[in-house]
Amino acid sequence: MCEAFHNFVMGLQDFLKEYFLGFWDYETPKVMVVKNRTLGVIYRGVQFLVITYFIWYVFISQKAYQESETRPESAVYTLMKGTAVHGDDILDTVEYARPTEGGDVISAILRREVTHDQRQGNCPEFFQVASANCTADSDCIRTKDEFDEFDGHGRRTGRCVQYYNHTFKTCEIRSWCPVEEYAAVREPPLVEAINFTVFIRNSIHFPKFKVFRGNIKVASNRRDMQKHLNKCHYDEEKEPYCPNFKLGYIAGKARESFSELCRTGGVIGVFINWKCNLDIDPSNCKPTYSFRRLDLRKDQANSGYYYRFAKYYNNNGIKSRTLIKAYGIRLDVIVHGHAGKFSLIPTIISIVTALTSVGVCTIICDWIMLTFIDKNEIYSERKFDEIVKEPPVAISTELSYIDSFGSNHSDLSEGVAL
Repeated sequence: MCEAFHNFVMGLQDFLKEYFLGFWDYETPKVMVVKNRTLGVIYRGVQFLVITYFIWYVFISQKAYQESETRPESAVYTLMKGTAVHGDDILDTVEYARPTEGGDVISAILRREVTHDQRQGNCPEFFQVASANCTADSDCIRTKDEFDEFDGHGRRTGRCVQYYNHTFKTCEIRSWCPVEEYAAVREPPLVEAINFTVFIRNSIHFPKFKVFRGNIKVASNRRDMQKHLNKCHYDEEKEPYCPNFKLGYIAGKARESFSELCRTGGVIGVFINWKCNLDIDPSNCKPTYSFRRLDLRKDQANSGYYYRFAKYYNNNGIKSRTLIKAYGIRLDVIVHGHAGKFSLIPTIISIVTALTSVGVCTIICDWIMLTFIDKNEIYSERKFDEIVKEPPVAISTELSYIDSFGSNHSDLSEGVAL
């Protein structure tokens, strides 16, 4: 046992000594020309791919020679414009736009469900509410605490009453009566809203480069500019600086049916993208727009967009209200910005990275040569030399070639027997 432990300790000492002494050895690459057509094609092919990647993608596409800024300061102002005939009424922006003049979020009412003349009192609960149906008062649990959890429209009184003009009964509640689901009147959709216009003004600032840009082209005559903005509509080619968008245009670009939006409502994101190359004139920095549905259409419970509001009034001294459930299209304006300008530091870093990556080609080809081609270890013997001390005779510094079967040359060619 002691002898085995002694051998183990001695072996460990030899290993540590060899490792310590080898740590201070110097390694330098040896230049060796291998005349192998297959290996040469692989080497140049990998070099071509690496150089092409850095020139086309890194430098031209991604502009890695630029210093960039991706968090600009932005301000958005929105305004809905247009009028529509709805029955005998003429609706303007005060009626259908929320808010009338907004920031980065604005919505338009496309369809309404109206519950008229609601008053505070007792009435039957809607029959589709959980545990609302009953046959006797004992089936209805009175709400004792305002924090009692139940699905319903008000606080239960503990009584079982007839459900309006029907023969069955539901639990009585104290709330705004009658309940919305029973008394709501569904109005037809506001079809003319497809021609409503949304004005979106956006200004952006890149503080690192001290550049300000806006999506409205500055004109010398303010009056002429205002006349132009009142008539124009956005077109990517003809009118890139006109920030007027029809709701129908937005729905079409988001690949949505406007009639379906009128029925269920929806949330659409208006994305304003600023990609500015400041190596050229900043006036060439123009916004681009894209549109996408944001709410989950596959999840029916969470899809669509609607909200409720009420109009209160006194009817013969009794406080009353008209409850409106509004389905609409909501526009969320989201601004992205990226600006870049030439800088020496990222340019040097990118060039050094490219040159280092080209060196990977040699490592790949060495691995292929030593793993798949050098079956008789002819290349290995030529590539790896260990020099313990200086040789007694001078070594020629010329590159040597191996072109035959074990000749005195160093020509690693296809003629080597493997």
